[in-house]
Amino acid sequence: MKFVVDQQVEDIEMPENLKLNTFLQEFHTTCPHPECSFGYYGFAFGQSPFPVPPLVQVALIENANKGAYAPVPGIPELRNAISKYNRHYFGMDVAPERIYVGPGTKELIFNLLEILHGTVILPTPAWLGYLPQIRFLKKNFHMLPARANKKISPGDLKKLALRLQDRQKILILNNPHNPTGLLYDKFELEEIAYVCREQNIIIISDEIYAQTTYDFLKFVSMSKIYPEGTFVTNGLSKSHAAGGYRLGYVIFPQYATDLKNQFKKILATEYTAVSTPIQHAAVAGFEISKEIDDYFDVTRKIHHLMGEYTYHALSSIDGVKMTKPDATFYLLADFNAFRDDLRRSNITTSQKLSESLIVHPYHTAIVGGDSLVLERTDFSARIAYVDYDGAKVYQNYLNNKPKSSSERIEFVKNNAPKIVAGIEMIGKFFEDLKKEPLRDLEIQKSLMVPSS
Repeated sequence: MKFVVDQQVEDIEMPENLKLNTFLQEFHTTCPHPECSFGYYGFAFGQSPFPVPPLVQVALIENANKGAYAPVPGIPELRNAISKYNRHYFGMDVAPERIYVGPGTKELIFNLLEILHGTVILPTPAWLGYLPQIRFLKKNFHMLPARANKKISPGDLKKLALRLQDRQKILILNNPHNPTGLLYDKFELEEIAYVCREQNIIIISDEIYAQTTYDFLKFVSMSKIYPEGTFVTNGLSKSHAAGGYRLGYVIFPQYATDLKNQFKKILATEYTAVSTPIQHAAVAGFEISKEIDDYFDVTRKIHHLMGEYTYHALSSIDGVKMTKPDATFYLLADFNAFRDDLRRSNITTSQKLSESLIVHPYHTAIVGGDSLVLERTDFSARIAYVDYDGAKVYQNYLNNKPKSSSERIEFVKNNAPKIVAGIEMIGKFFEDLKKEPLRDLEIQKSLMVPSS
């Protein structure tokens, strides 16, 4: 029997991060060169490397017997804990009734896009998960390219909004930002909010990286600036290194009672509720405690160390430009200065650049610009600096915190050798490219990319 798949599903592509991760696993097992035994230098997959906080693990074990369905918006204990968490860390006075829990912020953003009418405004570069959702839901959308500073301009936002006919527009704002690692400060948010009020733009503010802000006092939630028009999404995946727990939450704007009822219908229809044991474990993660405070402090400082090293090491490669991260564990590297050298090797798109870097002898995985909603010919790439043993590095940091600049460099070299070697390999790739064109035939033979 031949099964017919709905055309809407046929048109969906696998998310770029998961597609790349699958390819890397297959490449690792099929590459014929013995040097491949170490795997590859992993700058592609953005996942916090640290262990889930022990008190969250314990809470999960202790609540493994909770087999009953949870309430659709989330168990009361969790919504209360999230409310207090936001007050303590972000200065936001959010009633528990404004908080809905879901299986990850990715799903909650999808749910919001389902119920909210209007054209979507998507700043670029962007996290690679937004656009596939927008397309799947057949939403009208427009790109809003960032300026040279890699942030959107309020003036550009207003010009775009004035061209749109919808009575309501939806801006997806990711702050801190994946893939650049940049942070919008309070003044910048106020300027954006001014335009949004004037042009009837509501905001989905994806703040999943808030706790990774290196100078944490500089983080300001858009909900504090524009409370009547902002949906805030956040969760466990980045702050608590618990992406696999699949738990996120959304904070609704003030006075959005009718909308919450519509949202509840969607959640009940699609997945009923988040796993009950996971919700009880999350309570421990969102409760205020010294253990969680210390965990955030240490992981934040290690991310900062790795980002600082990656930024300076890439800067030493002549021609490479990049964003200097304020948060997250990413930066955006610009390789466009090598455009002519790349073209001589028949590397004409950012996807081909990604493919060429992963082959022998470079074995370096990046996420190219076309996956970040940039032009296919934009040779920019997201660099995720998390390729190290998080548990080991966490303990080593506690045992011997680096104090001077030289100690910080040594800490990275000793604890994240694959990051160090991977950056050196990126430098070698572009050095080799300048000497002579890479032979396209060799690249294709080495790649062994699956036909899908």
